[in-house]
Parts: sequence; structure tokens; C-alpha cells
Amino acid sequence: MRRVISLLLENEAGALSRVAGLFSARGYNIESLTVAPTDDATLSHMTIVTYGSDLVIEQITKQLNKLIDVVRLIDLTEGAHIEREMLLAKVALAKLPLSDLKVLVELFNGCIIDICQSNCTVEITGTGERLDAFVEACGRTQFIELVRSGVSGITRGTRQGGELNRQT
Repeated sequence: MRRVISLLLENEAGALSRVAGLFSARGYNIESLTVAPTDDATLSHMTIVTYGSDLVIEQITKQLNKLIDVVRLIDLTEGAHIEREMLLAKVALAKLPLSDLKVLVELFNGCIIDICQSNCTVEITGTGERLDAFVEACGRTQFIELVRSGVSGITRGTRQGGELNRQT
């Protein structure tokens, strides 16, 4: 079962290494991992996508909660949440004409961010399924280079997720 785990952790050297080490030491795979600072310079937000049974995920979350760097953990897949991923792709214009590429990029609400004589770089943001659909629509052989960011996620509504509840 696919799970999206959101962590708020101390923004300190080695914190990412300790989280990744926990997964590798137990033989668990990380499909996607994104991490960036928050509005509080002392904290980072990390989103991990992994697969496992309920028992495996329970073990992962228990072990993550034991790490001193972890301030808050939430399994986003247990409730309403939003996921997004970004794709950057360099497309060979000899294989896919610019006019056709523009139509596809517009259809997927993306943008062309660079045009050269022989290729074009596009940016598409959306769910993983949407990015997969863009790749299929273009045809996999059209790409010179393709990079994906990994999943970023946040809870929907008033439910607290990756940020601390700050009250003044």
C-alpha cells in the first residue's frame, strides 16, 4: 500500500541522514523524498512516499517518532490531503514539433520555460498520475532529459499537518 508521510523536523545537519538511515537499516524503500526549510528557519518539512503493509507503516512511523529530530509526523494518506509533484522535461523539437508541444503543455496547464534551436524545456505540476499522462501523451522517445521533483504534500482543511499550531 502506498503511503505519504509528512514530517516536521529540526533543521540540523544529519537529520535527513538519520531519517534515510532508518529506512535503509530496516530494508524499507523510499520511492520519493522531498525536504525544504519552513517559514521557521529551525524547522524543515519532509515528505516521504513509501510502500508497505499496515504493519510495516506502523513500524516506520513508530521508529520515525523516536528520532530526536522529528517534531511532528503525520501519515497524509489517512485523511484528506493534497499532493503535487513537478516535472521538468527537455523535449527534442525534431521529434515533436513546437506547435504540437505547445498544445500538450497547455492541455496539462504547464508552461514552456526555455526554447533553444533544437529543444524546448517544459514545466508541468500536478499529481504523479497527471505527470505520467503527460509523458505518455508526448511519447517517451521525445525526451532528451526528464526530471521529477518527488511528492510534496499537505493536509486539507483545518487538520494540522506539517506545521506547528502557533497561537499568540
